[in-house]
Amino acid sequence: MGKARTFGIGMDYSPTSKASLRWAAENLVEEEDRIILIHVQPPQADHSRKQLFEDTGSPLVPLEEFREINYSKQYGLTHDPEVHEILDTVSKTKGAKVVAKIYWGDAREKLIDAVDDLKLDSLVIGSRGLGAIKRVLLGSVSDYVVTNASCPVTVVKVSKP
Repeated sequence: MGKARTFGIGMDYSPTSKASLRWAAENLVEEEDRIILIHVQPPQADHSRKQLFEDTGSPLVPLEEFREINYSKQYGLTHDPEVHEILDTVSKTKGAKVVAKIYWGDAREKLIDAVDDLKLDSLVIGSRGLGAIKRVLLGSVSDYVVTNASCPVTVVKVSKP
């Protein structure tokens, strides 16, 4: 076994971000690796912890605390049993260490900040599958991150039914 690696996984609780978490858990994470679930709240979000951590992002929060509903409310996150189940499984079966970190601001910029702040070996994010016109008008988070991140980035796409 090699050196334990640190993976960031972008999480907004969309089907594509859950798919990226599932993909990383099944295909990337090995024994003793560290997973950091990265949440980026919009800049206008107003939650009790934002004033404390807006500039630096929250402290790293262990899985046990992240799982609590009260934690989700304090940071304005969705309490999602499916995400918790995936994280619990990868923690138990592979011995991965799981933590969460919350940032506030533009998702593109904050994911790039997270790569450097957290010294990620790799980042896994989902793709919304925008068409070319919407991608130009709205901007693609995944395109921006792939172009600007200082670590390898895996973009997980979900096939449309």
